[in-house]
Amino acid sequence: MLCLAFVAGLLRQSVSAADATPEETLKRYLEGLKARDFAAAHVYASKAMRAGKDKEVWVKEGEALVSMCDLKIFKFEIGTAKVEGERARVPNLLESQDKCINALGLTEYELYTLVREDGAWKVDSQILLEPPEIPEWFPKRGGETGAAPPDVVSPDTNQVPPPDSGH
Repeated sequence: MLCLAFVAGLLRQSVSAADATPEETLKRYLEGLKARDFAAAHVYASKAMRAGKDKEVWVKEGEALVSMCDLKIFKFEIGTAKVEGERARVPNLLESQDKCINALGLTEYELYTLVREDGAWKVDSQILLEPPEIPEWFPKRGGETGAAPPDVVSPDTNQVPPPDSGH
């Protein structure tokens, strides 16, 4: 009976992963990272994102990186996906802090690309948006002027832009 319940659970998990939207897939991936459960996140990473590494190696490398950088994910807000065939782009507003890139714990505006792989959406890549790109993906955050909010990490420098001297 226990074996049957286990198999049913596996089938339910694979069906739900295959039926997940790009937003749901990204949510599950980020929940795994936030919980430092790289085995759970691995399920939602594409072959390219895993860089050809098997699960055990990918998990160990993720754990080592998070430990070394002391990464803490506080919160994430996933936006609406733009789906184009077998590819989707999904914005995410990340509140995190680490010792390697974002020591000040500034808001990061991310854009994830997901691809259809083996019948399910998989996280394929992630970039930090440049300040001029933020209003396209986060219209409520960019303001009417299209300027990025003042607490944005610049992908080029990993620094907050200096305040305008004209104010």
